[in-house]
Amino acid sequence: MTAAETVARIWARDSSLWTGSGEQEWLGWLDEPWRMQEDVDLLLQLADSVSDRIDAVVLLGMGGSSLAPEVIRRTFRQETFHVLDTTHPQAIRDLEAKLDVTRTLFVSASKSGTTLETRSHTDHFWAQNPDGRNWVAITDPGSALEQLARERGFAAIFSGEPSIGGRYSALSAFGMVPAALMGIDVSRLLLRTREMAEACRLAEGNPGLELGLALGEGWREGRDKICIEQNEGGFGLWAEQLLAESTGKLGKGLVPAPGESPDGPDRQGQEVRVADEYELGQEFFRWEFATAVAGSVLGIDPFDQPDVQSAKDKTQEILDSGDDPLVEPQGSAEELFAQARPGDYVAILAFVNPTAAAETRLARLAERAREATGCVVTHGFGPRYLHSTGQLHKGGPPTGLFLQVVDDTGDELAIPGRPFGFGKLIRAQAAGDFASLQERGRRVARIHLDET
Repeated sequence: MTAAETVARIWARDSSLWTGSGEQEWLGWLDEPWRMQEDVDLLLQLADSVSDRIDAVVLLGMGGSSLAPEVIRRTFRQETFHVLDTTHPQAIRDLEAKLDVTRTLFVSASKSGTTLETRSHTDHFWAQNPDGRNWVAITDPGSALEQLARERGFAAIFSGEPSIGGRYSALSAFGMVPAALMGIDVSRLLLRTREMAEACRLAEGNPGLELGLALGEGWREGRDKICIEQNEGGFGLWAEQLLAESTGKLGKGLVPAPGESPDGPDRQGQEVRVADEYELGQEFFRWEFATAVAGSVLGIDPFDQPDVQSAKDKTQEILDSGDDPLVEPQGSAEELFAQARPGDYVAILAFVNPTAAAETRLARLAERAREATGCVVTHGFGPRYLHSTGQLHKGGPPTGLFLQVVDDTGDELAIPGRPFGFGKLIRAQAAGDFASLQERGRRVARIHLDET
C-alpha cells in the first residue's frame, strides 16, 4: 500500500486500514479543529462571565480529560489553573490550602460521566462550594455527569463529541474549554491546528504520515521504545497516553519513554515541534494522525482499550469487600531489576502524593533502574497512569518490569456519599493494579517510598 493510499483511507474513514472492527466510528478527531471553531464564542462567553469573580480554576479529570489541559497549562505557563488527577488525600488537602473555594471555578470533566475519581472529586468540592455558578461540566451527551450538572445548576455544560475517544480529545471541548479559561486565544490555536490538519491530507510532505510511518517501521525493526524529546510544556505526558493506550494491545505496542536517551537498538528518538506555544494544537494533531498510521502498521485497532477495565474491576472488588487494601512491600527493586533482559523496559508506578520532593526521589530511583538494567525507564503517578499507560502494561508485549511505589496516605479524607475515603480508594487502586499485573504474569514488585 502506498503512502497516498494510507492517507486517503484514513480521511475516507476506511476501517479496513486497521482491523475492520468499527474504527470508522472513532475518527471524529479528524474534523474537530473545524467543529470546535464553531463553539469558540461560547467558550469566550464563559471565560468572560467568570473573570471578575474567580481567582483560580480547578479541573477535575483523569487521563484523556486531564493530560491535554495539563500540557496546555504548562506550555502557556498558567499558575492559577490547577489539574487534579490524583486521589491521594494529602494532594487534595495541599490543593485546597492554595484555594479560596468561594472564588474558584471547578470544571468536572469525564466523557463517560461515571469516572470514579472525577465523581469523587466533584462530590468532595461540591460539599465545600455548593454554588452551581462556580461549576462547569464537560461530558458526552446524555451522561450521568450531564444529569448531575443540570440538577445542581452548573453554570455551563459543554458536550464532548461521542465519535472521539478520550486520548484523542485534546482539540475538543476537553482541551479547548480549559484553554479558554486560561485566557488562551483559542481561535488562533485552532487556526494553526487546521493548517496541520490540511497538511495531513497530503500524499507527500505529510507531517503526521511521516511520523506515523517512522513509528511503525521502527517497531517492525524492533525499535519499539519511543524516546520522546523533553520540552518545557511536558508534551510527553500527553503523547505517552496516546501511544500507549492506542497501540498497547494484542501483545504488541509502542512503549513511550519521554526524556529517555534514544541510543540503543530497541529505541527510536522523536522530536516535539512546539517552538512557539501556539504550535501546540498542531503537535496534538500531528501525533494523533501519526498514531492512527502507526496502528495500521501494527495491525491493531488504535481506538479501543480492551485491557483498561481489569484494574478498575479489581479495585471495585477490593472496595466492595469492605477490607482495608493491603499494600505492603512485595519483593525488592534489586530483585526485580535482576530479571531484566535485552529489550525490556522498567515502569515505576507511584501511588504517592505527587510533590516535587516525590518527583526527585522517583528520578533517583529511575537512575538506579537504568544503571542496574540498561533498559528504558518510564514512570507514572497512580491512579493517573491507569487511564493512560495502564493499557500497554496489560495488553502490550510482556517486556515490562513493574515497580510499584506506595507511601503512607495519612489521615483519611471522606468522600461524600461513599463508604470509603480517598485514602482507601488510592490504596485499593494500587492493590487492584498490582493484582491485575500479577494475573497477567507480569514481573512486578512493590516498595515503599522511604526505600527509594
